[in-house]
Amino acid sequence: MKERPILFSGAMVRALLDGSKTQTRRILKQASGPSLSVDCDDRGLAELSWLHGDGPGHEVHERIQRVPCPYGEPGDRLWVRESFWGCDAPGYGDQPCVVYDDEWHGKEYRAAEIRPWARKFGRIPSIHMPRDCSRITLEITGVRVERLQDISEQDALAEGVESPDAERDEHDWSICPQCGGTRLYDAIGPNLGVMPDTDCRKCDTHAKRYRNSWDSLNAARGYGWDTNPWVWIVEFKRVAE
Repeated sequence: MKERPILFSGAMVRALLDGSKTQTRRILKQASGPSLSVDCDDRGLAELSWLHGDGPGHEVHERIQRVPCPYGEPGDRLWVRESFWGCDAPGYGDQPCVVYDDEWHGKEYRAAEIRPWARKFGRIPSIHMPRDCSRITLEITGVRVERLQDISEQDALAEGVESPDAERDEHDWSICPQCGGTRLYDAIGPNLGVMPDTDCRKCDTHAKRYRNSWDSLNAARGYGWDTNPWVWIVEFKRVAE
């Protein structure tokens, strides 16, 4: 069994903690091109195949590349990196103690326990979280690959997006461009943020909510929903430390 770090945003950390997130999708960076096909075995080894030739009049050959999942295989573990704070605690002098984002309340914090593992005081980005500061460990239960837009409603729900049935603010009486029906709204949820004015209640789905969440993290990197990239799907369960 191997153990690797993995980054999650604050919203996805909350979804991990409440048990609603049991999957994550990450870019398969080696996979691109119109003639590409990708397959994956049950141990997380992807086989990429594509056609290659030197130009018109030249013979075309199939090329194959095998790529192991960088996040591991079933049975391996992932420890979650999240942003946190190094704060003082009574009796610990100059030793900064770990406080997680959900333990902040305004300008005060209420830590569930004293954790004297932080390396410095102040805000610490997730990329710099050391192993002993991590509070969430995941065991990989499955690895596969697919195109991003092939996500199902069930899988989008497993990604931790808020349900379309959750409470939402409604204010815009425009016509829905999807179905020509009822009014639009901005959906505000703890795991998503604000939805664009494109969906009414009738059109709303978990997959569309996931699309917006995905684009907020990946569109600026060139891997937006509309590019439909190949992705690793890593399934997991939370394990006790």
